[in-house]
Amino acid sequence: MAGRTAWFPGHMAKGTRQLEELAGKLDVIVEVRDARAPELTASPLTRKLAVRKPVWIVLTKKDLADPAVTSQWLSYYKNRKREAWAFDLLARQIGPLRQAFTRCKPSYRELRVAVVGIPNVGKSALLNLLVGKKAAVVGGIPGVTRGVSWYKGGDFLVVDSPGILDPRSGAAIQRALAWLGCSKADVIGGYDTVACGLIDFLQKQGLWHYVEEKWGVPADPGDVVAVLEGVGRRLGCLVSGGNVDFTLAGRRFLESFSTGKIGSLSLERPDALAAPALNEDGGEGEDEE
Repeated sequence: MAGRTAWFPGHMAKGTRQLEELAGKLDVIVEVRDARAPELTASPLTRKLAVRKPVWIVLTKKDLADPAVTSQWLSYYKNRKREAWAFDLLARQIGPLRQAFTRCKPSYRELRVAVVGIPNVGKSALLNLLVGKKAAVVGGIPGVTRGVSWYKGGDFLVVDSPGILDPRSGAAIQRALAWLGCSKADVIGGYDTVACGLIDFLQKQGLWHYVEEKWGVPADPGDVVAVLEGVGRRLGCLVSGGNVDFTLAGRRFLESFSTGKIGSLSLERPDALAAPALNEDGGEGEDEE
């Protein structure tokens, strides 16, 4: 059964209330998701706001995802009559989204846009590109943006908000989000526990070969702790006596995965939305919106 998340700071609750109050003044909502796991990283605000305003989906970090799977996701959303794009924000090429803004702009005023998303999916980076300058703080720490603020970008106004997690999601969802850097591993079980969960998932999904090709650490489905130990030795996470520091090994493994150093791979596919490893505690997919 889903429980209350271990990490839902007060600024997230405040941002949720402010966005709900602002919804009536908006023209469109841009929801930012991680291309590696579009359903897992869906904003908890989407279902509430979609009944009031159009919600467009922007998949970020497409350079870190499997290109073929990302194309499948875009087709999936298109077939469901959803506007969706995939970008590598570091390439700074978001022309199709700007063009869509221009087409939807009212003739008598600027287009009003809200950018929403869970922590660390690239929400502030997208806002910076939209307004043409670094108007929002961008960082790798979940929760870096606080409050709600408006920014002007040409013929549109953009409202920013803090990254908001779902307070109803349980431990399994939070751990999976930590794999992507969207939640804090150190407060939902520890780096070693969360890393072992990722190792188990990658092995079960036939994705461990990415790690083995990069670091030469073989799979061992029967002993994920031994696999993490192998990763720790490969990454030099040793303490006196030649033993592995499992906390450090877990942290470095998670950092390598979340930043794409292991390779471009996807955790979710549209033909397998109910993957137990990502939905075992009640996570809801796109069909529930």
